[in-house]
Amino acid sequence: MKNGFLHKYFLNNSSKRLHKWIHYFDIYERHLSRFRGKSIVMLEIGVNGGGSLDMWRAYLGDKATIIGIDINPDCKQYESEGIEIFIGSQDDPNLIEEIFKKYPTISIVLDDGSHKMHHMNSSFELMYENLDINGVYIVEDTHTCYWPNFGGGLRQKDTFIEKAKDKVDELNAVHTKAKMAVSRFTKSTDSICFYDSMIVFERRPQGHRLALITKQMPDGS
Repeated sequence: MKNGFLHKYFLNNSSKRLHKWIHYFDIYERHLSRFRGKSIVMLEIGVNGGGSLDMWRAYLGDKATIIGIDINPDCKQYESEGIEIFIGSQDDPNLIEEIFKKYPTISIVLDDGSHKMHHMNSSFELMYENLDINGVYIVEDTHTCYWPNFGGGLRQKDTFIEKAKDKVDELNAVHTKAKMAVSRFTKSTDSICFYDSMIVFERRPQGHRLALITKQMPDGS
């Protein structure tokens, strides 16, 4: 998808600062294209120079509302039509509650904040189950999960990537023969996709799982 909208926008950007790994754009379009042109709300953690918020507004369309969170009060200057910025920390439960009260149906969360383990973990815990049931939660720059100065380390307990690995078992809890309890996460998550430096959680209500055979095999089985 190197000719996709986001890739072209990034390469032609001459406005506000925009910093992304180039392979991210294919992943974004794979998971977010269905939201284009719809009246949805997207929340991005980390505003920085404001370029990313403008990109999302251009990609999703005029019907979309884009929200940003940043600890830097100067980021308020990047507000414009369809873009609102909240000042505060991504792990502040009061701030997150305020945002979800104003915008109860958020379809996309993109964590591009501090990339520190306690922030990534806290934000996921505060937001994931409040996200729209057909929404997408993206955590990017997860390579910091391996960096000690961000609280990470290879296979180190409590890094976000290790917690995400545990979520794979939770996603499949119905098949563990009661060794793992079926949770709200199990009932509301369709998939977890692991990429280089990015993890994408797709929400979808999960009903009773069925395995069917619709055509008899030649041997009669």
